[in-house]
Amino acid sequence: MKHFKTSIILLAFCLLGSSCRELDTINTLKKVGDNRYLYEMEYLADYDLDDVIASDIDSNGKLVRYVMSRLGIKKMPVDTAMSEVNCTSFQAKNADGPGYLFGRNFDMFKNPTMVLVSRPKNGYASISVQNMQFMGYSLEKLPKGIFSKLMALAAIYVPMDGMNEKGLCTSIMALPKQPAYQDSGKHKVGTTILMRLFLDRCATVDEAIALLEGLDLCHDRKVGGGYHYMVADASGKCAVIEFDPEDGWKTMVVRKEEGSQSMVVTNHLIHERYLSDTPDERYGNIHSRSWERYAKASAFLEERNGELSASQARDCLTLVHWEDLKWDNGTVEDTQYSAVYNQSELTLELRNWNDYGTTLRWKLEP
Repeated sequence: MKHFKTSIILLAFCLLGSSCRELDTINTLKKVGDNRYLYEMEYLADYDLDDVIASDIDSNGKLVRYVMSRLGIKKMPVDTAMSEVNCTSFQAKNADGPGYLFGRNFDMFKNPTMVLVSRPKNGYASISVQNMQFMGYSLEKLPKGIFSKLMALAAIYVPMDGMNEKGLCTSIMALPKQPAYQDSGKHKVGTTILMRLFLDRCATVDEAIALLEGLDLCHDRKVGGGYHYMVADASGKCAVIEFDPEDGWKTMVVRKEEGSQSMVVTNHLIHERYLSDTPDERYGNIHSRSWERYAKASAFLEERNGELSASQARDCLTLVHWEDLKWDNGTVEDTQYSAVYNQSELTLELRNWNDYGTTLRWKLEP
């Protein structure tokens, strides 16, 4: 009887206008092993990034409404407050073999995590990691039933970091009080839509920068915080994309130094106009000790001439991770997950929720 009821629900969902490809997608959603708060999913449904661009989504609220309209969902209780995404990212030459490694700590609060694989018809296959809070989930609200799983379909629009089949990696880091809002008359794209565009459409750093030049990037001004992005490709090129807070949010690109094997970014501006050894709340997050993490990760990489094995990449992320970091205002922050992407082998190694004794591995199959 239970299976009969489920079949009726699925049939009704299809008849209400949603594609069975959406149902195929949420049927792939499952927990990873015995880890209660780590999920994986394969995105099989169609999505149209040209339509997203044409929709001029310049806020998290507009993104939620767009997803709701596409899926025919009347209510989607998504938490869009992303201002505390305090993280560390780096690219380093792979000491174990050819190519480069891309490391990333996602420092926020304790929320469930999702690993998402996507193979769009008109784009590159990719693997990305999502904070499931931005899909409406929490430790108390997990995707258990058919209807609670529907919110997971928003995952395609909210990657926190990822890698595509060409080895291009990208990640996002918060910058308090810096919600960039470009308004040159081009189509607008929101905070995480830009990263989905990078993953689906770009094979190199230069292509990612050129893509952004054709758009206006808009962070949600209601949230009050902004972001910068790291992009790194399989050839070893790497750049951090920032936005000038004192000159109309013009795009500033900081490229890896000539001859360097590595690059690091945390939660403060690193463009030469604003980079300082002294923490400054105008240009970065002093609560999550951005400058301290930047110095530690940079020193770790410099000591090894910018070359790391996979084990050393994990060690670098462990060095700058947080457990119960208490801010001056009482907020408590943790490292939700640590990820190491191999840009040649197209693998992802993930440690979730400070479980540094357990490393889980995925391989992207284009």
